[in-house]
Parts: sequence; C-alpha cells; structure tokens
Amino acid sequence: MKVKLLKYTPDPELLCAAAMMTSYKGDGTSKLLEKLNLEKARKTIRRIMGYGHYSAIEHATFTFSVEGVSRSLTHQLVRHRVASYTQQSQRYVAYDTLEHYVTPTSIMENDESKKIYDDALMQISEAYQKLLNCNIPKEDARFILPNAAKTNILVTMNARELHHFFNLRCCERSQWEIRELATEMLKQAKRVAPALFENAGPSCVKLGYCPEGELKEPTCRIDEIKREFMKQIMAQ
Repeated sequence: MKVKLLKYTPDPELLCAAAMMTSYKGDGTSKLLEKLNLEKARKTIRRIMGYGHYSAIEHATFTFSVEGVSRSLTHQLVRHRVASYTQQSQRYVAYDTLEHYVTPTSIMENDESKKIYDDALMQISEAYQKLLNCNIPKEDARFILPNAAKTNILVTMNARELHHFFNLRCCERSQWEIRELATEMLKQAKRVAPALFENAGPSCVKLGYCPEGELKEPTCRIDEIKREFMKQIMAQ
C-alpha cells in the first residue's frame, strides 16, 4: 500500500479559523484572514472544535493518492459518501500475475494457506486471460476477479469528513487494511494541519470511552489502544 497526500487547501488552518471567526465577528472573512496569524488560528481552532463545532472545517479539503490496495478496501472506502473518488477501472486494466493481488498477512505467514491462496489466484488469472483470448471484453472478463484484486484510487475529503472517517476506521474493530490506510492518512494530514487533527483518531481517543458499548467486548482494550494509537501517530 502506498498513500500520499497530494494536495490540500492552502493554509488550511488559517482558512478554517477565519471561517470560525466569521460567525461571531463583524468583519468579513477576507479581512479576518488578512489579520490572522497561525498561532491565533490554532488557538481559535482548538477553542471552537473543543465546543464540538466542526462545520467550519469543511472548508479545508485534502486529496490522497491510495495505491496498491484491494477492491475489498475500496468497497468499504466509498461507503464514506461525503467525498470524491476516482478509481482505476477494471474495464481497461488487465490482471495477469500475483503482483496484481493483495495478500493478507495472516495468509502470508502460513505456507500452506499461502499456497492455497496463490494457486486460487493463478487459476483465476489464467481463466481471466483465456476469456480475453476468446475476445471477451475486459469489462465482462472482470466478473471473475476477486476482492483481492489491486486497485488505485484518488480520494478527496474535507476535514470534517476526515474526522468522521478516522473515528470509524482507525478503530481496532475496523478491518485491518482500511485501518492501516486511515492511520497513514491521519499521520499525513496531521503533519500539514496539526491543530485541525489534534484529537483525531478512533472514537475512544476523542471521547475517552467506546461509543459501541457492549460491542467493544471482547476485542477492545480502550486504555491500551489509546496509548498505542497516540504513540503510533506521534511517530512522525
């Protein structure tokens, strides 16, 4: 998996702070922005977001290139609907080797399971190629491709939706691949806008408790998760 923050709103913290101040100041946003420095902006962001007001941070957007992930991951990712996506099309891209598939670590670590997995993928790839050789269009041959098929996707989310995404997908209960993606996206977003994402992460980090209640058992270890997650995120 390769994740790269390609573009983001210039000076996102200045813009979001000016947006916040627009609601309670007499001046227009353009004038507020001219007077604003980063220190004051971050202080404003921490105060307003501390009240639970997040609407103003929708003005900042972040665009990530996500490469070499499974279709299983992107099926989960696009369920986050307040976002824009552009994904590699299987109508045009062919799949012919094991390099075109994602292999979970649990399978990689077991020789027997890896052989079963690799053999199945090779059979699929061979069948896929035979269909193409029969002049079947890629858009139809792709029907036999598995969730393991690799893909690339471009993702744009605003800062508020990123917070929601991190709440859900950085959680230990989230599926491992999308959790890895969300954690890396948070690391990169936090580097360029630390105040905006200061308390971002799984819900237990922000709230201090698990909102899923009894669903957290037996896999959730809140205090340990909070410590390990914050340590991981701070390792820039």
